[in-house]
Amino acid sequence: MKRKITYILLGALLLGVTACDNYIDIRPVGTVTVDSAYQYLELVSMPSRSYYPSAFAMLSDNCWIKESTVIGMENSSWDGINTSFNESGDRSILSDNNLYENCYQYILRENLVLSNVDQSRGADSIKTLAKAEARIMRAWDHFVAVNTFARAYNPSTANTDGGIAIMDKYDLEAKPAKASVAQVYDFLIREIEASLPDLKEAPLNEYHPNKAFGYAFAALVYLFHRDWQKAYDAADACLKLRSELVDYVALKAAGGPSKVKTYAKGGNPEVLNYAFMGSSTDNLTYVYGMIGPELVQLFGDSDLRLNLFFKTKGNSPSFFDEGSGAALWDSSIGYTKFFYSTVGLRTAEVYLIKAEAEARLGQTEASTATLNQLRSKRIEGSRAVLTTPSTEQEAMQNVIDERRRELLFGFHRFWDLKRFNTEPAYQKTLTRTFPLVDANVEHRTYTLAPDSKLYIIPFPVDVREKNPNMTNNE
Repeated sequence: MKRKITYILLGALLLGVTACDNYIDIRPVGTVTVDSAYQYLELVSMPSRSYYPSAFAMLSDNCWIKESTVIGMENSSWDGINTSFNESGDRSILSDNNLYENCYQYILRENLVLSNVDQSRGADSIKTLAKAEARIMRAWDHFVAVNTFARAYNPSTANTDGGIAIMDKYDLEAKPAKASVAQVYDFLIREIEASLPDLKEAPLNEYHPNKAFGYAFAALVYLFHRDWQKAYDAADACLKLRSELVDYVALKAAGGPSKVKTYAKGGNPEVLNYAFMGSSTDNLTYVYGMIGPELVQLFGDSDLRLNLFFKTKGNSPSFFDEGSGAALWDSSIGYTKFFYSTVGLRTAEVYLIKAEAEARLGQTEASTATLNQLRSKRIEGSRAVLTTPSTEQEAMQNVIDERRRELLFGFHRFWDLKRFNTEPAYQKTLTRTFPLVDANVEHRTYTLAPDSKLYIIPFPVDVREKNPNMTNNE
């Protein structure tokens, strides 16, 4: 017997994820009957997949913000609390701006596919592909959630560190217990390893996960799990399938990203999965697209990642404080000209994963060579070439610095700080003097300790109220 499911059209989104005991309320605006394997495969595709980082955007030494949006809000908004590293601020009642909701909304959708595609009509090969794609994306959404709402994976504490709810079944009435961080990572690895063999090198379109994305995601999870050799092997496998890097030196010669539209949405060869920091019409000028003075200095003079994409002067005063030393994403560069992937995976990140795995394995020369492959496409002149350091720790610092320059916005630096802070050799106490420009407000220096509770984002209030199992991980 055919099993039919009625679901919301892509344009009429699944709404209302509120808690894991009844964690989504489906309100159809327009419906269509899904009864074929191909329709389930199409359901995996999500052109507007987004993850908004407001709950943690300013808990980073990469980001900066216009002063007037924070002054006086140090106890009452995410940006105010996080900019001032205010551990006494009450984050428990603040909205998380839908990141948790979106993760579990997407997981629901993926579980819908996994629970029903086998009973649909159509070829077994399409069913197998739909399940592989849904499983790899279900793992991705759990990965986003655990690294945001729990402690970073630490092998000495992961078995007792509280994690997130693992939702591996389509069940609207579930009241799941909270898994440990170790259990979540075990789940992620099982999902990835089960999915990879059945992913295709050429998917239906760019919104479906392909095999290169699968290997890249595997490399990322293994890296965070400290499986250095597996991270290297998966990164290498990805780069054998997709190794393209946009040549920023050539891009500058051709007129720069505001003029050249070759790398607009759908045309950037580095992008391995499409996801957005705010919405599918992101312009980073208006969505946490400012980098701080410390990072501006780290770029130096010849790095085109700064020089082509940011403005340190001449920005609109509505979004930028002149004289702060920060830099703002050039508002003339939208996704119709250059698609800059903020929360999806890119080949550039895979090079960085490979370089870190090599450094961790003691292969400092290989790590430096991998970094130089990326840097040669980003930096003009002789400064693109790093010399091989003499120690693993120096090689790792090169990787950490390069990750800061390359992986701007979204999750990257926040997650990196969390995981590196579990290792004494790479811990960092953040220091921020704020404000820098407004002379009418006391300029204070704030610090964020490596073990600060601010690095663990609270679950939304309604999740905790409706499911007592979901206690905060602080």
